[in-house]
Amino acid sequence: MNRELHDTHQQLVAACKNGDRRAYGELYNAFSRGMYNICLRMMGNPEEAKDMLQEGFVEAFRKLGSFRNESTFGAWLKRIMVNRCINELEKRRIEWVSDHEDYTHQLPDTSDAPDEEKLMLSVERVKRAMNELPEGARVIFSLYLIEGYDHTEIADILSISESTSKTQFMRARQLVKEKLLAMPGFEC
Repeated sequence: MNRELHDTHQQLVAACKNGDRRAYGELYNAFSRGMYNICLRMMGNPEEAKDMLQEGFVEAFRKLGSFRNESTFGAWLKRIMVNRCINELEKRRIEWVSDHEDYTHQLPDTSDAPDEEKLMLSVERVKRAMNELPEGARVIFSLYLIEGYDHTEIADILSISESTSKTQFMRARQLVKEKLLAMPGFEC
């Protein structure tokens, strides 16, 4: 079944390259929801996410001739969306946390503590906590934890050091944890 989906997308891409307007719509419909979610996690704002989605698809369709089927169309499109969001965020001059910055609000790592098992999290609560992160922390948290990039890739994408990526991720993880613990309804 997965192979069929891959073949369908290759056929749609080929049809788009031949100017088939219907195929453009089908590709958009097949990927827009997932790409919107990526943009939303990166931007933290629904309106900005919609803008990035539209701009990303325009760029992808404009560059479709450079797509060589070396990866799936979805992976290629995801990279365009992530880069589009990062470029927009960089225009705002995201301030990345220094590798050496001390955090007065940092919690000890209790990843194997029994209390973590008691955290009953809903997707909405995690999204809410993520949206409250500073932009730089939210971007790295999303790229690492949700999009699956490693710190070396994130450092390359964002033009920061690998240690800055790791530090920012740890900071974001602690902030999300703090925000979740502070939400009503959490009981130890």
